[in-house]
Amino acid sequence: MQWTDRIRQVKIILVVAAVLIAVASLFISHYLVRDLSVQERQKMEVWAEAMRSLNTADENTDLNLVLKVIDENNTIPVIVLNSNNEAVTFRNVEISGTDYADSLRHAASLGKRWMESGQAIKIFLGEEGKSEYNNVCYDESVMIRRLSSWPFVQLGIVMVFVVVAIFALLTSKRAEQNKVWVGLSKETAHQLGTPISSLMAWTEILRETYPDDSLLPEMDKDVKRLQLIADRFSKIGSLPELVPTSLTQVMQHVVEYMNRRTSAKVAMVTDFPDDDIIVDANASLFEWVIENLCKNAVDAMEGEGTITLHLEKADERAIVEVTDTGKGIRKKDLRNVFTPGFTTKKRGWGLGLSLAKRIVEEYHKGKIFVKNSEIGKGTTFRIELQA
Repeated sequence: MQWTDRIRQVKIILVVAAVLIAVASLFISHYLVRDLSVQERQKMEVWAEAMRSLNTADENTDLNLVLKVIDENNTIPVIVLNSNNEAVTFRNVEISGTDYADSLRHAASLGKRWMESGQAIKIFLGEEGKSEYNNVCYDESVMIRRLSSWPFVQLGIVMVFVVVAIFALLTSKRAEQNKVWVGLSKETAHQLGTPISSLMAWTEILRETYPDDSLLPEMDKDVKRLQLIADRFSKIGSLPELVPTSLTQVMQHVVEYMNRRTSAKVAMVTDFPDDDIIVDANASLFEWVIENLCKNAVDAMEGEGTITLHLEKADERAIVEVTDTGKGIRKKDLRNVFTPGFTTKKRGWGLGLSLAKRIVEEYHKGKIFVKNSEIGKGTTFRIELQA
């Protein structure tokens, strides 16, 4: 659980950092755009004054400075409209048109939109208020538009970084869990090997010494059961061989095993179709999954109730459902039931369901999930495999 808590903390830190960077970028960009807009307004006022000087100039006026100011505007789009809202000239504006007159009509339409948004400077061509005038209409420069959109680009880059970082953390977490699973499983199988071999030898000696003893067959069954458990653990961490397997037989084996290992107060009910369902599976491991679900069901029912095993085939899928009449799972715990280490039992390790999920999804390429659960009424686990 320490790994899970650490991953959760890192994810929260990354998300908070991304939000802070985005907010800071938006604020900084806003102030920069505002300052540049003021500067561009001032430049356009100078440019408009140069246009007024050009229009009112006579043969004695020095136009060198005026023309220099007009020619140096290579970034700010500008359209000059007369008092009749007709375009006189335009600069730094891409306008389509079949001819120059058509281009002027399009420019006039665009200039009126800019003027309606307040981006216009009125210049009088004579004495103010008593002569013709022009409106110098302008738009934001390419630099301001790029600067306005940059925070959103930056936000996208930060979000991609956060997603990649979280994915890397989760991958690292999963890899470490896999190493733990494999190491624990292999070591368990190894440790079980020696006492199992010894028990097998002792049962052979007892069989020769007491051939008619009725307890020997039961002891032999238990030793074989230990062999099966060791074999299951040895297969964790390596890809098991999947062969055509009868799900009906696998489920029936589980019923027989649970009936021997549980009290008469636990009723095992089967709901199997008449036709057998064959899937590619590892019978030993898949039987382990069903056993884990049934054992959890017995614990949830506190040793008294009904476990129903349902099997069907639908849409090229084999569906297995294990339903109990136990105490149910709280809604807040549903998303954690398959998390390694999570358990509601006082002495539980929280490994059974996570192991079942690994076997179903990673080895058999299927799905396992809680179909439904109701407090005080029971829970249904569902497994779906390709049939």
